Formats: sequence, C-alpha cells, structure tokens
Amino acid sequence: MQLAEAGQTRSQAPWRFDHYFAPLVIFLGLVASLIEAARSPDPRMVAQGWIFGVCMAITGVWYMWMYVGRQPLDEKRQYAEGVIKAGVVASMFWGIAGMLVGVIIALQLSFPHLFYFADQPWTNFGRLRPLHTSAVIFAFGGNVLIATSFYVVQRTSRARLFGGSLSWLVFWGYNTFIVLAGTGYLLGITEGREYAEPEWYADLWLTLIWVCYLVVFLGTLIKRKEPHIYVANWFYLSFIVTIAVLHVVNNLSMPVSFLESKSYSLFSGVQDALTQWWYGHNAVGFFLTAGFLGIMYYFIPKRAERPVYSYRLSIIHFWSLIFIYIWAGPHHLLYTALPEWAQTLGMTFSIILWMPSWGGMINGMMTLSGAWDKLRTDPVLRMMVVSVAFYGMATFEGPAMSVKAVNALSHYTNWTIGHVHSGALGWVGYVSFGAIYCLVPWLWKRKLYSNALVEWHFWLSTLGIVLYITSMWVAGIMQGLMWRAYNEFGFLEYAFSEVVLAMHPYYIIRALGGILYLGGTLIMAFNLWKTVRSGAPVMAAAPAALIAEAAE
Repeated sequence: MQLAEAGQTRSQAPWRFDHYFAPLVIFLGLVASLIEAARSPDPRMVAQGWIFGVCMAITGVWYMWMYVGRQPLDEKRQYAEGVIKAGVVASMFWGIAGMLVGVIIALQLSFPHLFYFADQPWTNFGRLRPLHTSAVIFAFGGNVLIATSFYVVQRTSRARLFGGSLSWLVFWGYNTFIVLAGTGYLLGITEGREYAEPEWYADLWLTLIWVCYLVVFLGTLIKRKEPHIYVANWFYLSFIVTIAVLHVVNNLSMPVSFLESKSYSLFSGVQDALTQWWYGHNAVGFFLTAGFLGIMYYFIPKRAERPVYSYRLSIIHFWSLIFIYIWAGPHHLLYTALPEWAQTLGMTFSIILWMPSWGGMINGMMTLSGAWDKLRTDPVLRMMVVSVAFYGMATFEGPAMSVKAVNALSHYTNWTIGHVHSGALGWVGYVSFGAIYCLVPWLWKRKLYSNALVEWHFWLSTLGIVLYITSMWVAGIMQGLMWRAYNEFGFLEYAFSEVVLAMHPYYIIRALGGILYLGGTLIMAFNLWKTVRSGAPVMAAAPAALIAEAAE
C-alpha cells in the first residue's frame, strides 16, 4: 500500500527542467574529463582532466543524494537558503586561502632567499601571484556576490529563486571553475592575461555556469511578487550581464588542440592589449564595484534600519556609473602604442567617473542620517560604513592616477599596488565581511557569538590596511622618482638593484599589514563558527503583513 502511494506521488510530481538539465551537465562534464585524462598528450591537461572529473563526481553524488527519490527540506521553505549558506561557507574558505597565499608571496618579495624553492616550480611567485588574485577576487569575491545576490533578490522580490536546483548547479559549477583555474596556475597553465589567466576549457565551463546564474537571477526577477525592482538588483544584474560580455570577448581564442591546454588569443598587438584592459578595467568596474554596490544598497540600510538616503540619487548613480565605467579602460595603457586619442578618451572618462562614484559614496554614508550613534555599538555596521569610505577614497585616487602627468610617475610602480589594495581590502573586503556578519545570524537563526571579536577583527584588519597601503604609496612614489632621476651627465642616477634595495623595508611593512589583515579574517571565521555551533537561538521576526493584521 505504501509503495503504491509513493509511486502515485512520484507520478503526480510536476516535470522539472532542472532535474534533467543539471544531471545532464554533470554527466557530460564527467565524460569530457575522462576523455581529456585518457587521450591528452599534455600531462598538465591530463591532471586537469582528473581534477575536473573528481569535481564532477562529487557534484553528481551530492546531487543524487539530495534530489533522487525525495524533496530537499530547503525546497519546502519560502526562500532557498541552503545554497546561500553554502556560499557563505565557501566565501570564508576561499577568503582565508587567498589571503594566506597573498601573505606568502608578500614574504617571498621581502625575503626571497628564505621563500624561494628552485626544485618546486609551483611555489614560485609567478605561479602563486595569479593564484592569490583569482582566489581573493573570483573565489572569495565571486562566492560573496553569488550568495548575497541570491539572498537579496529573493527578499526584495518576495519570490523564491527560479530554477529549483539550478542555483546549486551555479554554486558547484562556479567553485569547480575556481579549483580548475587555481590548480592550473600551480601546474603552469595560464593565458598570461591579467584577471583572465584560466585557459580555454575553464573559460568554456565558466561561460555555461554564468549563463545559468543569469537565468536564475533574471528568472527570479521576472516572477517577482513585488512590482518594483529594488536598486540593488539593478547593480547585481548589470554585474552579471556585463561580466558575461567581457569574459566572452576577452577570452576569444583558438586552442592548439582540444586535447591540450594551450590556446592563442584571437587578437594580437595593440588590439589585444586594448581588449585585455577593456576587460581588466571593467572586471574591476562591474565585478568589484557594481556587484558590491548591490551589497551596499541592501545591507547598510537593513543593518542601520534606515531607508536609502536618496533613492533618486541611487538611480542616477546606477545609470551614470554603468555608462561611464565601460569607456575608462584605456587609462591602463597610457604612454604605450595605443593611439593618443584612445588614451585621452580613457583618461577623460576616468575623471568623469569620479562624480557618480562619489554620488554613490555619499548616498551610502548619508543613509546613516539619524542613526550615527549605532556606529559606537555596532561594529558590523561600522565595518560597512568604513568600506564605503574606502570606496570613496579609491574612486578618487583612481581618476587622479589616470591623469597623464600623474600616471607618468605612478604606472608600473607599487603606488598602483597600494591603490588596488585600498579598494580590495578596504572596500570589497569590508563590505563583504559586513554582509557575511549579517547573513550568518539571519540564515542560521542564531545571535552573533561575540561583538568583541568583531571589534578585534575590525581594528586589527584596519591597522593591516593602513600599514599595507601607506607602505606601498611611499614605496611607489619613491620608486617612480628614483627611476626618473638623472645625474649631471645625463645617465640614470640609480641602478635597478638600488631601487629594489630601497623598497625592501616597505615590502616588510606590507607583509606585516597582510598578516594582520589575515589574522582579523581568522578571528571572523572563529566567531562565525561559534555562532553556528553555540550561538543563542533567535526567534524569526513575524512578517509585516501578520503584524498589521494582528494590530487591526
């Protein structure tokens, strides 16, 4: 009797596209990995085939355990929260891993005689540096963006994520890409393109997963029950769509063979350089700016319990930012073979970009009007507000550095490294930490374990940021001035080795700053772990409609 009822229930279950599409993608991925592992003449590609195959096998086993013969508990809730929890955990894991690699390579630059291993090529700076950038930007930052976008779009649309298990395919598929790219760097596989190092096969896989991400996000907006699309969703959507276009165009290439890892770009010469920095600058603009502005526009008002200071300004901020940002890429190629008019165009739009950036910064700051006192008692809110301050600082410094006279001094120096990390550690890092500090208590229904530990995290990491960026500012300006110094005979005043020697103390300070920042992140991970394991339960707030009904 029970078997008959179970069979009848299964026969009445609605047909779901995701229950066929996700297993098909996993199966085809597994088949492709086995073909590469078995047939490739390239030993590095064989290793990548096995790594991809293991990832597909793990994903397949997990999918069958979750969906075959039963409905996951998470699908019975109003909103999909399981995939967001997984994204939070992955964000913390990759953040710590990426920052640890960053500390290691900072120590390699400071003490190369201690941290150089000639017989272990995978430990060299040239392979670890892209591992660090990809881990902190795409692994940590990407998982934060995916998790927060899934949370925000559901709450502001009052609709469950579209596509059922498709969101889980996005999570597992994206992290498979991270593993594939990272292990590829250690094996020496790279396209040699800044922020776009993964080779053709990883690019193809990411393109598929990114389209699935767009379908989930856009599908949720389409089926929303809230008529208005909140501004944070516009920023998230622009990030998803623009990154897709940038990724496809910049990674157009021809592989030597479909069984080998190496490929050659479709572009060459100055066209290749321009395409790369059109991508590179807008990866910063839409991945590290627009996406995280979506976080700002949801989590700061939510945490401060105040409305956005000016919703009209947020709309102006959005449209002006996405129009102007896309033109500023040529400022990375000043004083190169790029045509003069293109260099001037990039510089001009970079300067104009300062205005919408600061409009957004002011909007985020002024959202605390009437709630400034909370900064004394809420270190999470303080962290997010300081992130907005760093956003304002970085978006002032960037246009200033794009002016040709300034760029002549700053380009190719450590000043650029200081600028990048003021935005990465201060803006992206802090707004991500703030969002995760919010999400963990909300998702696990637990009170945050310790506000004191958040205070320690904030002050330790802030000290780390200050040490990092000030040391790189000083080192970079000194580096630029020493490079351009001439003696009375018209010869260079300083040899290259003398410039490197002069920067050594600042490299040590930079490494110390990175260690402090990593230490703060480890404190955060411990705090969140204790929150999940032993935090005091918090009763969920009653929906507003029920409160209004009870009042009547």
